[in-house]
Amino acid sequence: MTGFGSAEADVPQGRLRVEIRTVNHRFLNLQVRTPSGFDRHQPEIERRLRGHFVRGHVSLTVSLDRSHATETTPPVLVDVDRARAYRDAFHGLQVELGLGGTVGVELLAGFRDLFQTPERDRSTAVEMDPEVLGTLVDQAAREVVEMRRSEGTRMAADLSRGLDRMEEELEAVAERAPERLVRERDRLREAIRELLDGEGEVDEERIAREVAHLAERWDIHEELVRFRSHLAMFRETLEAGSPDGVGKRFGFIAQELLRETNTIGSKANDAEIAARVVTLKEEIERLREQLENVE
Repeated sequence: MTGFGSAEADVPQGRLRVEIRTVNHRFLNLQVRTPSGFDRHQPEIERRLRGHFVRGHVSLTVSLDRSHATETTPPVLVDVDRARAYRDAFHGLQVELGLGGTVGVELLAGFRDLFQTPERDRSTAVEMDPEVLGTLVDQAAREVVEMRRSEGTRMAADLSRGLDRMEEELEAVAERAPERLVRERDRLREAIRELLDGEGEVDEERIAREVAHLAERWDIHEELVRFRSHLAMFRETLEAGSPDGVGKRFGFIAQELLRETNTIGSKANDAEIAARVVTLKEEIERLREQLENVE
């Protein structure tokens, strides 16, 4: 499910901020972006994220605003020997070429290689307290989880309504199913009467055998029982939940619901039942789309 969370804190190196965004994904896919020098912290960040999420694409970004740093500013170092060499070189030019003027600080200040600031090596690890960073990761993750939980509550209500609609369609199918045999029996009896044209008796025993054969071919009792069982399992899982996530379990149940629906459709032999089977498939497909958002 989608979610966003953030946390920040002031540290000696500046203002440290952690942002986490999540979107739908069948599996857990972690993407961690950190400033240069934070590489050594990535394994611990991923470990903490796995403690909060089991599914979804999780994108975490760490940023460090050094304008808020409170640590001591490193001194500027001057290469005096090099500066002296420059001064002597200019004096030599003055003598050799008969030039006037003086060699002062203003002139030497233009040579950047004379001044060095001990910049932090981008390839070296930032001396960051791992507990501070870990705490921010946990805070941002909990904010995401809370946002996802709120979304999950709304989604659970929507899923429940979808199950209600499927249950209504299924009961309509169950109620309609026996009427098929009655209509088929009457159709056979009428067809035989037309063929006999009043010159013989309708063989009711033969019709009964034929109807019994059709009843066996068209029987959807087992499919109805299994469909109801899958619906009950879905509801139980929806209400109980699981610390390991329920998305995969829901996906399996939805697949089984579709399997039973297809079998009912193949045995329908009735326009109204066929129409309700189409509605059931639409509801199941809507359900499966929603499950892409479920952890």
